[in-house]
Amino acid sequence: MLLRRSRTEVHLRTFIDSKGFLLVLAAALLALSGCKRERGASAGPRLALDAPIPAELPRETRLSIGDPSAQKQLQLSGDIDRLPFRVDWQNISGGPQTIEAFRAGVLDAGSVGDTPPIHATFTGVDIKIIAVLVREKPIYELATAPGVRLASVQDLRGKKIAYSPGQAQGALVLRALRKAGLSPQDVTLVQLGSPEFREALAGRQVDVAPLSGITLLRYLNEYRADGASSISHGVRDNLSFLHVRTEALQDAHKAAALFEYARWRARAQLWAHANPEPWIEAYYVKDQGLTAAEGRFLVESTSKPQYPSDWTETIALTQETVDLLAEASGQKRFEATTIFDRRFETIGAEATSAAQGAGPTDRPATADRSTP
Repeated sequence: MLLRRSRTEVHLRTFIDSKGFLLVLAAALLALSGCKRERGASAGPRLALDAPIPAELPRETRLSIGDPSAQKQLQLSGDIDRLPFRVDWQNISGGPQTIEAFRAGVLDAGSVGDTPPIHATFTGVDIKIIAVLVREKPIYELATAPGVRLASVQDLRGKKIAYSPGQAQGALVLRALRKAGLSPQDVTLVQLGSPEFREALAGRQVDVAPLSGITLLRYLNEYRADGASSISHGVRDNLSFLHVRTEALQDAHKAAALFEYARWRARAQLWAHANPEPWIEAYYVKDQGLTAAEGRFLVESTSKPQYPSDWTETIALTQETVDLLAEASGQKRFEATTIFDRRFETIGAEATSAAQGAGPTDRPATADRSTP
């Protein structure tokens, strides 16, 4: 058995399952009432997945996007009104919510870590990755419950570890175990949704959990005096993706709009890095309710976004994760290259070059919209 669960763990799993049902229900309600996607206005000619992406699109083309941080960056940079299509912005983020919204057909694109696209594919949701963002610094640390001693990843043996199979944190745990020469059978993996990690640590329901950003900062500030701590895991965890429903890419108008969105999104992310103070004040303080100091901590810990113009290394790293998760879960292995749409490969790098100059007021002349 991969997981050894206590009675508490079973109750926690039941709670997460009930949340999954609520996510499906919420997605269905969104499709019925709140989405207002006007499918007829967006419908375009059918486009083959290996065909060049059209250079033109009707202004009334509409996308449903769950990318809250990029939405705010576009607003603050002033670029949101320059998008050459219409957007229904959805307050959806993270792997589980995004996948359920894809499954319900109410979302075209969503921002996630490196694992949700793999989990989506395992569970029969047809997706493609159209943007790759690489951070210079690791995202997560391995935090411990008060009183738990952890000097290195080798000390994970015998520990109860919070584990979210469909999220980046789940793959991180498996990578850390492999680095330590351990298997899932050497620990107790407690299945939780990532929002429950902090509370599970504080309540000593788990010994270890991967935490990041403000959650890690606040947890350590509150429980360090009681013996909580964190260590570096020593494995790579700095990838994030923009992934989309494959069906959206088979609509010529939507595919063209997604190409444009990937470009303007990268420009907005670079704007936020170049303008940290207005970004901190408008997003982290006013929108997210953090202090200015916490906002600065997050900006400093994330580092400058980078967009590789060649996805070969990213695909190889993703393949390693596919293989690791397939072995751990019993899911069927697949070729990672099949979930990357390389027609979008150079957009981020081109947006970086454009942002250093006059900005992408027109489509980059060098953009290749065909499959390499």
